[in-house]
Order: sequence, then structure tokens, then C-alpha cells
Amino acid sequence: MPVSDKTIDVALLKSWIGRTEEHEDVVTPELVRRLRATLGQPAGDLTIGAPAPPTVHWCLALPAAPATEIGPDGHPRRGGFLPPVPLPRRMWAGGELVFEAPLRIGDTVKRRSRVEDIVFKEGRTGRLCFVTVRHEIFNDAGLTLRERHDIVYREITPTVLKPAEEHGPIPKWRRAVSADPVLLFRYSALTFNGHRIHYDRDYCVREELYSGLVFHGPLQATLLVELAAELKGQPKVFEFRAISPVFDGGEVGVNALEDGDALSLWITDQAGRTAMSATARW
Repeated sequence: MPVSDKTIDVALLKSWIGRTEEHEDVVTPELVRRLRATLGQPAGDLTIGAPAPPTVHWCLALPAAPATEIGPDGHPRRGGFLPPVPLPRRMWAGGELVFEAPLRIGDTVKRRSRVEDIVFKEGRTGRLCFVTVRHEIFNDAGLTLRERHDIVYREITPTVLKPAEEHGPIPKWRRAVSADPVLLFRYSALTFNGHRIHYDRDYCVREELYSGLVFHGPLQATLLVELAAELKGQPKVFEFRAISPVFDGGEVGVNALEDGDALSLWITDQAGRTAMSATARW
């Protein structure tokens, strides 16, 4: 049900609906080389005009707040493009990607973003605020990608993970990825993501009450998109939803199973719990 706490000015936060921003960038060969290296892939074709990885847009046209405008969690202080939600924990809840055309090395890229909706709910662990942002990615030829980005803000509580499913789906394809701190740090650097939960263990454990460094939601989604593209070519539509956090240490599973004309994909953590679910369609 909707949050009723009077300490949250719902009307003020909802006034952010419709707010927009734009950023530009260039798909450089070096960016593509570093992204592929982070994903454990060979450099591949780095010539101008060669296709870039499907989710390279998460490394492009990023906000760059000055150090004086960074909040205690490492993100830009709230109240700029995104609303000043007073709930302290911010998480990537999921989203949808609609691929219209590939980005290519050498492209000049423009990202247009718009706050579409802000919704308050009461969950089992307290108050929740969902912020939906729409992104459009353009190159000189036009629209290349449409994205729905779902962000959730919540109160900080100790993370309690459910037991692994006893009879979960059996993947037809599976890849294992080492969830080591170097991978998390390198992806944070690629995406200019200062969120301290991904690289500052002391902050992560003491302040946000996690049990370890948090594996990025978009990195999990990237691994699933890459598996889908490996199996059937780049999908047209990719939808994903975060279910529970994944922490560093050991290996995580990147899984896929045919589902009619689509692929059902999911991330499993070190204990076999489903951490993210996704569907890819062509």
C-alpha cells in the first residue's frame, strides 16, 4: 500500500516526474577493448564501424558530478536529475532494453533520459520508493536503443537471503563467472559508478549492512545479454528483474533455457539462489 509517513514529501518528489537530461559520448576502440577485457573476452575487431558489445551504452554518456557534489554513498547527491528520496539504500531493481540498431565503434552517442514515474509502497522490510527512468540512445543514424530503468530506494536492514530453491530450473546452457573484487572494481570504473557498495567493503558492511561487496545489477544483466547473443544473436528485447543481491567471492552462474521462441535466463549466486531473472526475445 502507499507510504503514509509524513516525513516524506511525496508531492515534492513526484514533481520530479518529467525531468530530463542529456549527455553525449563517443564509442572508442579503447572503451570496447576494456569492456571486453572486463567480461573475459578477447578484444575482437576494434576498427571504426565494427559493432560494439550490446550493453556498451551502460558505459557511455554518464553523469560526472564534481567531487563536492558526491553523497556519502558515492553517488551524486540526490535532488539533481533524480529526486531527493530520503530512503538511504539505492538498488537497481530491473528494467527492459529494446535494441533498435547496433552501436558501432566510432559512433557519437547521445543519451536522453526522462523520469517517468515515482511510486511509494510498503514492503515486508519497510518503505520502498520506485523510480522509473526512460532512456533513449541515439547515434548519427538515429535511435539505437530504448531502455526502462527501474530504481528502488529502501531503508537499510540486514540482508537475509532465502534458501536456494530445491527444484529450480535446469539450465541448458551455463557459464561460471568469478565474482572477485577486481571484476567489480573494473566494472565500476568502466561505468563511472562511485557507489561504494561495489568496492568499499568497510562502508558496505558497516553502513549498508551487506555481508560483502555487491555484484552490480547491470553487470549481471550484461552477462545474461552476452550469453543470449552468443546463443542466438543479439536479442531485440531483453527484460530483467533483480531478485536478491549477489556478493563477491566464489563463482556465480549465468544460465539459459529455451522458452519457446525466447530464452529464459537467470543468475544464480554461490549457493544456487536465483539472483536475477530475465527473458530475451528476437
